[in-house]
Amino acid sequence: MGNGTPIGRVRGHGSAHHGAAHWLQQRYTAAGNLIVVGYLVFSILLLPDMSYATLREWMSGLVPPVMIALLIVSVFWHARLGLQVLVEDYLHHRGARFGALLTLNLAAFSGAAFGLFCLARIVMSIETEGALQAAMAAAAAASAAAQGGGM
Repeated sequence: MGNGTPIGRVRGHGSAHHGAAHWLQQRYTAAGNLIVVGYLVFSILLLPDMSYATLREWMSGLVPPVMIALLIVSVFWHARLGLQVLVEDYLHHRGARFGALLTLNLAAFSGAAFGLFCLARIVMSIETEGALQAAMAAAAAASAAAQGGGM
């Protein structure tokens, strides 16, 4: 009788009420990754060729960079969730667990930020290159008009 009631023996040993949400987040990010990767693969396969000009034109659209940004965020979030489970399951010392989770969160955040920064640089360089080509074409047209008018 010293053990108390069955509910008293198990109270405090159950779920911390965040495991189910964590599990769902892993499944949602996995499904999101599959959808976004599927879109990107089919979108690239439907291009007429894989030349630089074609891919530059594809990346200058609105949807591909947004989908790539979503993929970057979702992949790093998914990886962080999965590795967090490993850390929580196998590191039992509180200090080691705290340090590992801190390092994991910093690495995931830094990786996602770096990926988004690189994507922004690519998109900006494409836009800058397009504006530069348009300016050069306008200058060439103005020069041709000036030479044609002087004859």
